[in-house]
Parts: sequence; C-alpha cells; structure tokens
Amino acid sequence: MDKENYDLAVIGCGPAGLSAAVNARVRKKSVILLGGELCTPKLQKSPLVSNYLGLPEIRGSELREKFLEHARLLDIPIQQVKVESVSPGNGGVFSVQAGKKAYQAGAVIIATGVTVNELFKGEREFTGKGISYCATCDGPLFKDKDVAVFAGASGAVEEANYLAAFCRKVYFIAGAGQRSDVDGLKPGIEVIHDQVLAVKGNDFLSLIQLEGRELPVQGFFIYRDTYLPDRLLEGLVLEDNHIRVDHDYKTNIPGVYAAGDCTGKPYQLAKAAGEGQVAALNAVQYLDRPG
Repeated sequence: MDKENYDLAVIGCGPAGLSAAVNARVRKKSVILLGGELCTPKLQKSPLVSNYLGLPEIRGSELREKFLEHARLLDIPIQQVKVESVSPGNGGVFSVQAGKKAYQAGAVIIATGVTVNELFKGEREFTGKGISYCATCDGPLFKDKDVAVFAGASGAVEEANYLAAFCRKVYFIAGAGQRSDVDGLKPGIEVIHDQVLAVKGNDFLSLIQLEGRELPVQGFFIYRDTYLPDRLLEGLVLEDNHIRVDHDYKTNIPGVYAAGDCTGKPYQLAKAAGEGQVAALNAVQYLDRPG
C-alpha cells in the first residue's frame, strides 16, 4: 500500500477543511486535504451569499472559487477521495486510509460536514459485526459469503465489483425508484430497487429487511455521502450525532480535532471557516509540543 507522510491530514474539502489547511500551511506545516466532494456542492449552487463578512452579495460559486484559489496559492495538495478510516499508529502518528492509499500524519482535523442523522434500524448494533463501510478494508473477511452493498454514494459500483471477485453472492441495493448509477456492475451482481427497513441478527448480522423481501446475508457494506464519525475513527465521542469538541476544537482523542458542520449547529460558512482556523492553530501547537 502506498504511503505519504504529512504533518497534518485534513479530512473534508469544505470551508472548514480549506480554512484549516490554509492556516496550517501558513504556519509552515505540510498538509494533505482529503475529501470526496470539492468545497461543498451546496455553496456552488447558492445563487447569493449575503452574510459572509467583507464579501456582501457574492455568488456561491464565486466564493467557492476564492476558497479553492487560496488553497492553490499555498500549493496545498487536494485529493478527491473518500476517507474510509483513521487509526492511531506508532509514535503518535495517524494512518488515514483512502482506498488503496494510506496517508501518515502527526495530527488530524475532521471537517466532514453534516453527519448522518438517521441510521438503518439495527445499523449501529451490527457495525463491526457484519456491517462495514469499506470493502477494501473488510471485504476479504467475507470470502465465499453472501453480502449486500447499499449504493447511497459514488464508488458503490466499484466496491461491489471488488467484492464480487471473492464473495459467493453480491446484492446491489440501489433504492426504490433509482434506475441510474448501476452501469459497470459485473455480471452476477443482483440489482435490487427497494428500501432498507432494518438489519437483523443475533451476535452477528444475518438478515437485511427490505420493503419487499428479506436478504439472508453475512455482510452489509454501506456507502453514503455523509460520515459516521465514530466509525471513521474508533473511540471518537459524539454528542447528538455530532463530534464533541472543546473550545480548542479538540476531540477526546489527542491529536485529533474537528471543525465545521460536523461539530454541530449553526451550519454556517463563517462558523465553519472560523472553527477550521482555530482547529488548525491548536493542531499546529500540538505538533510543535516539546518531545
């Protein structure tokens, strides 16, 4: 697996993540910015932003481009990939896995935007017990077993094809009424247009309950545009489905900070940019600590 080393990894390419990356870079830290979406599609589609200080009556697309241009001027590398996991390594270094690549960093800022508010019934209970969010990470554990993929985000087709190479049966749940985004699936993968109602089992997942049928499976790989933060990083403490932080935007895990919508309301640009700056300044201080 390819590895790259940085002082700071920022997860999320929205206003909070960009602000964090810019402020850390100004303080001479090497930064990698990782995220599936490049500076929030919501901002791109906004016809007018009227409450961002110093830039009254600016189009969302124009403000978005200014954010991105600032990062480009500082030569901050941006990788449009979805991060699948963050794990502490030896010597206080974090490993950030995105697909087949791992990024090493001394500190991490999570700026992933609004988190998932509603899970499938039983999802949290069976996470790690049959439910996974990364086929690359966990797929080989399900060799010769029946699995399903929930296609709630881009990349699901690729992951389903990967699983089909060694799983006995792969179901691709595209959702009721959704007829797109199934091109490129390998033959033998069964496409299901239905809604997931619940996941069930005893000590381990054994059944997915759909509106129209039941799927007996041993694995369920869920892909969404939004994150489950405590699944991204094991042990991360949440509060009302947002990441709990202190006034320095520290999480409960040393070296890990969070900023923007993922820390809670209000979901506003200025709040996100400000939190990104504070998180970055404190992450830099953490990186510069003695010893």
